[in-house]
Amino acid sequence: MKRFSGLLSAAALAAGLAFSAAPAMAQQQPLPEMPKVKQSTPAAIAAAKEILAMKNVSVMYAGAVAGIIEKTKTGLLQQNLNFQKDLNEVAVVIAKQFGGSEKEIGEGMAQIYAAEFTEKELQDLVAFYKTPLGDKLLKAEPAAINGSLQYMQQWAQQFGVIINNQFKAEMKKRGKDI
Repeated sequence: MKRFSGLLSAAALAAGLAFSAAPAMAQQQPLPEMPKVKQSTPAAIAAAKEILAMKNVSVMYAGAVAGIIEKTKTGLLQQNLNFQKDLNEVAVVIAKQFGGSEKEIGEGMAQIYAAEFTEKELQDLVAFYKTPLGDKLLKAEPAAINGSLQYMQQWAQQFGVIINNQFKAEMKKRGKDI
């Protein structure tokens, strides 16, 4: 059961993954620095991890390693068409070597949550998510966010037509049909 408002976050992650492969395809560059996160107590981090597990956020980044490997391989293939067989084989080796690295994302997310909330607030959130209303929120939130995203997309499409028609009307006033 999908539980997290991961649609927005997944979109952000996908965008991040799309751009993260570009530097990897250029000549070797130094690793970018990870964002600094305020240190938190082990109890706060544990509570944050529990919240993230309740929200099932791991589905959001479960394919991150495979996605980055595939995106990087595709980019390298575009530059080196004659290495397709080798790059496919190397991708398997790299996938085995770095399998499980996506867990670092979960650790980082827990650190970020723990930095944003106090230990007490995190514990209160855990307690809330264990209530009937909290459980309902965990279960209903993905559908509510998905519905909201669909509404926003439909609104944007309709509004785009209105704006396009308005541009045409204004240009027509100037004697220019577009």
